[in-house]
Amino acid sequence: MAPKVLISDALSDAAVQIFRDRGVEVDFQPKIGKDKDALAAIIGNYDGLAIRSATKATEKLIEAATNLKVIGRAGIGVDNVDIPAASRKGIIVMNTPFGNSITTAEHAISMMMSVARQIPEANASTHAGKWEKSRFMGVELTAKTLGVIGAGNIGSIVIDRAQGLKMKVVAYDPFLSQERADKIGVEKVELEDLLKRSDFITLHVPLTDQTRNILSAEAIAKMKSGVRIVNCARGGLVDEQALAEAIKSGHVAGAAFDVFEVEPATDSPLFNLPNVVVTPHLGAATTEAQENVALQVAEQMSDYLMSGAVTNAINMPSISAEEAKVMGPWVKLAGHLGNFIGQMTDEPIKAINVLYDGQSSKMNLRALDCSVIAGIMRRRNPDVNMVSAPVIAKENGIKISTTTQEKTGTFEGYIKVTVVTENRERSIAGTVFSDGRPRFIQIKGINVDAEIGRHMLYTTNEDVPGIIGTLGNTMGKHGVNIANFTLGRSNRGGEAIAILYVDEPIPAPILAELEATGLFKQVKPLTFDVD
Repeated sequence: MAPKVLISDALSDAAVQIFRDRGVEVDFQPKIGKDKDALAAIIGNYDGLAIRSATKATEKLIEAATNLKVIGRAGIGVDNVDIPAASRKGIIVMNTPFGNSITTAEHAISMMMSVARQIPEANASTHAGKWEKSRFMGVELTAKTLGVIGAGNIGSIVIDRAQGLKMKVVAYDPFLSQERADKIGVEKVELEDLLKRSDFITLHVPLTDQTRNILSAEAIAKMKSGVRIVNCARGGLVDEQALAEAIKSGHVAGAAFDVFEVEPATDSPLFNLPNVVVTPHLGAATTEAQENVALQVAEQMSDYLMSGAVTNAINMPSISAEEAKVMGPWVKLAGHLGNFIGQMTDEPIKAINVLYDGQSSKMNLRALDCSVIAGIMRRRNPDVNMVSAPVIAKENGIKISTTTQEKTGTFEGYIKVTVVTENRERSIAGTVFSDGRPRFIQIKGINVDAEIGRHMLYTTNEDVPGIIGTLGNTMGKHGVNIANFTLGRSNRGGEAIAILYVDEPIPAPILAELEATGLFKQVKPLTFDVD
């Protein structure tokens, strides 16, 4: 059955057609996003929800979304999506951070020019029939220093445009490497240096605990007199009250804001101040940008629903379509390894340690980690997936650690998972053979070569004669067909294990009969989600 997507806000016909061309069934209801009750009543019918800003994906709506797998936001901001609630429910949240980058960068440059030449006030004055030529004395941008806070995708475009205007550009970004700074031709500085040197300052960072009020009253006081500040990124990055006071005192010559701490902004300390340019969050408001993000969200959601590729996810590691093809068997293996340990472990888990060797160490480890954790958690919560599992693990205080190493041994690569509880450690390793099928290769330090089936039986015993016969005779007597039989032992006469891949679930009476022989320390039926 084809996956179904509900589009609850306005998207273009071309975006709708992308879904259909990719084999996704589309229900286009662009007005229902504003009717939360009507939306909640039908959301359970869909695998995907495509939105802009009008739809509010609240915790209540997400709770009603019994089949939802992905929410796609056509745009960068996801303030209208309850991401923690979506994560707990296992729903991927995607945005389209690059579709409006040029548009937002151009708006920032436009706002900087507007505040440099007082264009809005001069426009209003001229419309009013005045001719106040001497009142609106501006400044040139050429040779001025622009301080860019945040040199990511949008910030780097602003840097490029400002350099074209012959401005001297300095940038503060803790994540900006010197190599990247050299490549884009910008001087990398610390924030305090940027504040002291800049004639203009523009912000291009997300709103986080670290960036909230990054331009505080204290920071504004360190700026050179006559500075002009532009914010087209996020409200809350600048202390609006402190900035208003600095403008009134003359320390700051002007400001241009497209975003505000509270939106819709019907009131702000910055309103009605001289040489303050304000717009109603228009950074992405161009025809081109709106079309770009609509097309991108349709492509991203279709790719995920049809092939498992994850792009621009907020709450899960991204997996490209190319990665999905190569990593698919390894993601399955990671899930099977976690599932084995999860089914074998009854006591509370304190830590999960994952070792990636050789080929596996070069892959998307965050995605593999998520698959391991989901496999472990699935016994206690069958609905858990790669999105919700890390959230649940964190809520339960489980520590996750990852180690990588170069190729060792005979395999091109393998994954080893170790779970730590109060009383023990339990480990299992596996690899993917050339046929693309995952195998278990080591359990409890004992080497094996076990094909993974939907129904399996795991036993432990001392290495003594009669084990194979007992298992075979018991299964045969009760009509249980064995598809594959794997044995392993630590040493002669030491600890031994057996793994049976059987065609059907093993009934409880048969398990009890094996336990009654006294030959086995452990008799454990296992199930795995295999194709």
